[in-house]
Amino acid sequence: MDITLLLKSFIILVILLGIALVFFLSHNKKTKKKKTTKENLPKTSQTKEVVLDFDAYMTIIKNRKSDTQALQEAVDNIIKHYGKIPPKLGIRLPDDYYRYEEILLRLCRHKNTNKDVIISFYKRLLKQNPNYTKEINDALTKGLNSLGV
Repeated sequence: MDITLLLKSFIILVILLGIALVFFLSHNKKTKKKKTTKENLPKTSQTKEVVLDFDAYMTIIKNRKSDTQALQEAVDNIIKHYGKIPPKLGIRLPDDYYRYEEILLRLCRHKNTNKDVIISFYKRLLKQNPNYTKEINDALTKGLNSLGV
């Protein structure tokens, strides 16, 4: 008699655990948040500009499937919102400079880029950061040399 009672209790517990698991999974799917990207941002009747962080624009540039228009928008927004590089620390360059150097390198190597995107970023970056003329020129040269053409 003890074994049958134990078996019935075990079966009831397994069934209750299964029901709780199904409830938890269905509730979790409903409350899961979508990743914020340009495609699933809410559309409003007004033309409000949504400012993403620097890393979000970098992911657009790093994405090999980004088209030329997406690259141009990312570059424009980076220059508009994050275009000023902090001042030099003596001879040493600040860490933020290397982020802009990486953008130039990635733009030069991207399959959907064109000369207009690269040159507009280059000129606007030079205009906002005249103290970095030599470094930005070197970064552009590295990017163009990396093409191996």
